[in-house]
Amino acid sequence: MADTDNSRDRGGIHVTNAGGNVTIGDNNTVTSTVNGTQPARDAQQEELLQAIRRFRADLGGVVASEQTAALDGELSDAEDEIEGTGRAGAPRLTRLRQALLDAGAVTGILASGVAVGQAVGALLGG
Repeated sequence: MADTDNSRDRGGIHVTNAGGNVTIGDNNTVTSTVNGTQPARDAQQEELLQAIRRFRADLGGVVASEQTAALDGELSDAEDEIEGTGRAGAPRLTRLRQALLDAGAVTGILASGVAVGQAVGALLGG
């Protein structure tokens, strides 16, 4: 493949579309290690995770407010917790439930918001 950039002529280096590790120079070694696997999730936690993702996508079409920003933050934190540990614990679910209540109207008018509320309720036992 011909180098059309001429950066070699100027002593420069041009790297594009690097989807992984890149090393430059002689005798370099690159090691990429991925440890662990995704934690196992039960069906209820998986349902909550999918509902959170749908709701966050739907929130993008709603006029932002202080309540929707706080709600999105709690949704994001819950999503991260489920992805990282396999489950959202009771303290996280309680904060998420409160954020859903605080955002009130937005939660009630979006089916995805109702689904998150139902999933949280099921995990908290009511």
